Amino acid sequence: MVFEGRTGEARPIHLDGDSTEGPSPMEALLLSIGGCMAIDIQAILGKGRVPLDSLEVSLEGDRAGSHPKRFTALRMNVHVAGPDESHRAKVERAVQLSQDKYCSVFHSLQPDLDVDIQVDLA
Repeated sequence: MVFEGRTGEARPIHLDGDSTEGPSPMEALLLSIGGCMAIDIQAILGKGRVPLDSLEVSLEGDRAGSHPKRFTALRMNVHVAGPDESHRAKVERAVQLSQDKYCSVFHSLQPDLDVDIQVDLA
């Protein structure tokens, strides 16, 4: 159950129903949400001149017990190194802007998805 996907000139990716040769399609969706939001957050913080040494987004999801086993809840942790507490409001605003306005992957999901996002500054 391994499938190869490619877009344009990018390297191919493998989707694996057993998650051995690549992420499952649902894991890939979590990776897409995390990647989309990380790109948004990094761009917003750059425009706001917030120092950024590293940015890591971790996601976990709860799935419905019956088909279609869609995500019913997401928990996200945004770990940012570089900014200090004086920048917390800008970091949290960047996360909120990504969630509310910019992340097209997130906005492609069902509107009743329960999402909990935590922000950590290192």
